[in-house]
Amino acid sequence: MNYISDGFFQGLQLIFSMDDEVWTAVLTTLKLTALSMSATLAVGVPLGFMLGYFSFPGKKMVRITVDTLLSIPTVVVGLLVYAFISNRGPFGGYGLLFSLPGMAIGQAILALPIVTALTASAVESVDDRLRLTLLTLGAGGRRLALSTLWESRHQILMAAVTAYGRITAEVGVSMMIGGNIKWRTRTVTTAITLETGKGEFSTGIALGVMLLVLSFALNWSLSALRRRTAS
Repeated sequence: MNYISDGFFQGLQLIFSMDDEVWTAVLTTLKLTALSMSATLAVGVPLGFMLGYFSFPGKKMVRITVDTLLSIPTVVVGLLVYAFISNRGPFGGYGLLFSLPGMAIGQAILALPIVTALTASAVESVDDRLRLTLLTLGAGGRRLALSTLWESRHQILMAAVTAYGRITAEVGVSMMIGGNIKWRTRTVTTAITLETGKGEFSTGIALGVMLLVLSFALNWSLSALRRRTAS
């Protein structure tokens, strides 16, 4: 059991000594998740609002499909995206393979059903009296949409955090689309997989600690934001 404690302390040394490999993987992860979450929220929140607010033919089937995609395997997403952006694919000329934008596309596809489904559930849970009150006051469509989203903001934030956790923990898409290229597309999760397989347990622990710190920081920020908006 000594190798666990030794690896933990060596991992902390790598973190505080600003080891290039560790911090490059962390910065790459932050850049990638920023791209992924920006695309996911920009598309997922409007889709979730429409799915939860409006009634239309086939809505039940669309909702079932979105809910089913919540558990789509990451390697399947990686395979599909790879097929489209590889040199033989229809988007092969854009140079997306083995790049952060290409990885962000795969991660956004993973996170999109989460944001869409949870936003739809949040919108559906808003009190119907809000809509009637706004209509009585003469509010238009844009005002109705913004007010509904504001009332469900906490649930939407939770949807974003859930989606963030999904993409930061995945390995399949990052490995298949990014190629785990050192200094370029190597993320925290792919680096942990590689270093642990090589027997570099201390580096794996260092990266694992950093991943936990990122998760705790995000959840703490969310809690603080909820308290601030509630006051």
